[in-house]
Amino acid sequence: MINPALSLLIASLLVGLGAALFWPQYGLIPNWRKARQLTDRILGEDALKHIHKCNMDGRRPTVESIAGALQISVNEAATVLSDLQSQSLLHISSGEIQLTPAGRDSALHIIRAHRLWERYLAEETGYAEAEWHGQAEQFEHRLTPAQLAALEAQLNYPTHDPHGDPIPTAAGELVEHGGRPLTTLPADTPGQIVHLEDEPELIYAQLVAEGLHVGMPVRITEITPQRIRFWANGDEHVLAPIVAGNISVVPLPAAAPVIASSSDNLAQLHPGEMGEVTSISPACRGAERRRFMDLGILPGTQIRAEMRSPGGDPTAYIIRGAMIALRRTQAEHIKIKRVQP
Repeated sequence: MINPALSLLIASLLVGLGAALFWPQYGLIPNWRKARQLTDRILGEDALKHIHKCNMDGRRPTVESIAGALQISVNEAATVLSDLQSQSLLHISSGEIQLTPAGRDSALHIIRAHRLWERYLAEETGYAEAEWHGQAEQFEHRLTPAQLAALEAQLNYPTHDPHGDPIPTAAGELVEHGGRPLTTLPADTPGQIVHLEDEPELIYAQLVAEGLHVGMPVRITEITPQRIRFWANGDEHVLAPIVAGNISVVPLPAAAPVIASSSDNLAQLHPGEMGEVTSISPACRGAERRRFMDLGILPGTQIRAEMRSPGGDPTAYIIRGAMIALRRTQAEHIKIKRVQP
């Protein structure tokens, strides 16, 4: 005879196991399905982004290039393309992969999310520059059109991300940077950096280590097959042509100076003088930029130079009623316009 208590225990275990596997919100199988659906959606969106980038660069997207970009097998890439085609996001004819209007809109939404989020990380967080791309790769799939519209307004409707890539508007419009590779700029011709390519990561890390950023004026002094030598903001840089090719510039008038901009910075104030913050230099990134913002150093903030140390550096400034000491190298990052005390 079967023990009733044992039967009840077995039945309870089976019910519990069934609930653990199939419970709509918390079961293992529903959660696995959700995770799988999310993975499939992200792969599809990344594929659309890759195809759009190829179209913009004048390259032909292929199953192999998509597999490489998404780091999956060719068979998996073919499955992703088949799914996208069934959703009318692309069509394939004679081996040519083309986005439909709906596919282009989806690709531009992901690109818009990625570049707006990079701009947010650059302007309002303490993340290091080398981390922006990886962070944006994760968040680009989470942001809705409404969230992007709010983020765009918060950032004052930027047209380009921190690397100089154009940020698509909600309507899909782009403002191209209009640059050309630094390697094509004739020697002794002034130019200005308008774009830094952030892929591949190793080359971009080298550009970051050189302290280069969008907006910097440059002038090439030497061009050889082995190296490109140029000046930027008073510093000399030497790069291999393959690295320098990831820098895009626009030529400037011949009379343009090599030194940065003519705007005042906080370091130029003498004790007793005041300035109003207009911006923080693009060269100031990561934790230091975050510290400035935490101190209230934002556009519109008025700052008075109070006193200099006997050695001339640092200088004490009155910022929002508090006295704060900044080194000259820090104060040079803070752009101002002079105001009467």
